[in-house]
Amino acid sequence: MSPTLSQRATRLQAVVIGMSAGGLEALSQMLRDMPEDFGLPLIVVQHVPENHPSQIVEIFQRLCSLQVDEARDKDRPKPGHLYFAPPGYHLQVEMDRTFSLSVDPRVHYARPSIDVLFDSAADVWGDQLAGILLTGANSDGAEGLHSIARYGGLTVVQEPTEALADTMPRSALKLFQPDYVLPLAGIRQLLLRMDR
Repeated sequence: MSPTLSQRATRLQAVVIGMSAGGLEALSQMLRDMPEDFGLPLIVVQHVPENHPSQIVEIFQRLCSLQVDEARDKDRPKPGHLYFAPPGYHLQVEMDRTFSLSVDPRVHYARPSIDVLFDSAADVWGDQLAGILLTGANSDGAEGLHSIARYGGLTVVQEPTEALADTMPRSALKLFQPDYVLPLAGIRQLLLRMDR
């Protein structure tokens, strides 16, 4: 008998999150007061301008109790950490479960690209991965989330009517039916269920 969605949510190894326009506010709502000993790594791609220093790490260090870091080449993601892709670099997960950064061509006009992270993480973690796609103004992330679904991972899309920019969640919904379509409060509750 195949596991229920609730059972799948409790046997995960990592969570990848993609977002663009409106994403920082959405993520801050999801992660505020998240337990500092949260049992999974959270790995995020937010579309950011390539040639400007990002303040995302500093912002989220103040907003949540997780350890917040910019992902670095060869780092191994750890539970209780929130990682952001650095501006101007694609973030991938290698088969040895370490990060790698690249300056390969943009995907959907973006570097970092959500699809690049999601595809590589799906290859590594398979059905022990959760992918969450939030607000955004282009279609980056839809194909990557579909890849996670094909590997048996748990897939979550923000309710488009709640999103500041609904193109990204709607693009995913046109492509396939994810496991969950939830408002931010629902995604937060699901994350807490993933904690082991």
